Amino acid sequence: MMRWITTILASGPARKALGLLLAVLTIALFLLNLRRAGERAGRLAERLSTTEKTNEIQRRMLDAASRRPRDRDELAKRMRDGRF
Repeated sequence: MMRWITTILASGPARKALGLLLAVLTIALFLLNLRRAGERAGRLAERLSTTEKTNEIQRRMLDAASRRPRDRDELAKRMRDGRF
């Protein structure tokens, strides 16, 4: 059995076919890995976008909270001045 396989692989066309098969397999694996890397980059970009939106909303909430009236008297004063 081993002699038969060795004899076939020793022939020129079989070697060329094996080399072509290995090249095709290498390219296919490279493309699959490239696809996975693209998906991962897309997920990371989406996560970054979501984080930036969340941070912007939190910053606006903190800004609004820093300008709120401290007590009822200040609220009444702002309402009388029309600044509320």
